[in-house]
Amino acid sequence: MLLAVDSAHVQRANRRFIKQSLRAPLLTRAREIELARRWRAARDDDALHELVSAHARLVLRAASRYRKFGLALGDLMQEGLIGLLLAAARFDPDRGARFSTYAGWWVRSVMQDYILRNWSVVRTGTTTAQKALFFNLGRLRAQIDGARAGPLTAEGRRRIAAELKVRIADVEAMESRLAANDQSLNAPLGDDGGERQDLLVDPGPSPEEIAIETRDAEIRGRWLAAALAELTARERKIVGDRRLRDDSVALAALGRRFGISKERVRQIEHRALAKIKLSIVRQSGALTASGLFGG
Repeated sequence: MLLAVDSAHVQRANRRFIKQSLRAPLLTRAREIELARRWRAARDDDALHELVSAHARLVLRAASRYRKFGLALGDLMQEGLIGLLLAAARFDPDRGARFSTYAGWWVRSVMQDYILRNWSVVRTGTTTAQKALFFNLGRLRAQIDGARAGPLTAEGRRRIAAELKVRIADVEAMESRLAANDQSLNAPLGDDGGERQDLLVDPGPSPEEIAIETRDAEIRGRWLAAALAELTARERKIVGDRRLRDDSVALAALGRRFGISKERVRQIEHRALAKIKLSIVRQSGALTASGLFGG
């Protein structure tokens, strides 16, 4: 988990929003229903603004509760406002429920999704059980083990699993996940200026090896092109179809194409390969090409 800190500008904006939210008058049930109907039927922006402003306290309460997860307060409040807007878009005033009850669920849900996406660079929870563990493990642990340090006891894990109706293995996995912190690869290792990423081993070839291999491939390509140019047209065709394709052509198919037996095709292929090897040896000097075509 990485602790997020709001900038001075954002902190001032947060304070203004908090003051405005606390000053906003509460709505009577009749006024709430009126505003909800105006927004639902006529998309009255003034009605939406008054309805949302009067319930911004829900956002403040949820943001304060979830601030312990280390995310910026301003971001949490923005997500909460999105939840309020979603609630206003779906609220039916004729069902008898208060808007605060309905909107509170939306505010918490949107804020929780945001926390799960941003608490760590690794996605923490996707299932209902994982979300319940993420947001309730600390509270239940405090109730069961109090201030005792160290991992949960076996009995503590069993009780939490029973309380949240999840597997004990899920409790163990989430406990381990919450105990670990994200570590930046650019974090310094000491006074020498090294970073964590300097300790990572690259299994791939080094730049020098890549350069050498590229250069050798170019040279081999030129040698092969020159050797093929010394063959007859039929020899080049047979070698190309037999050795230079991913799907090698059968001897019998080439024999039918040229009107000869497959044994004769084999003999021509063998003679052409010998010519190619001799040509490459001649071009490379002491370098032999015995392994170029597999022997």
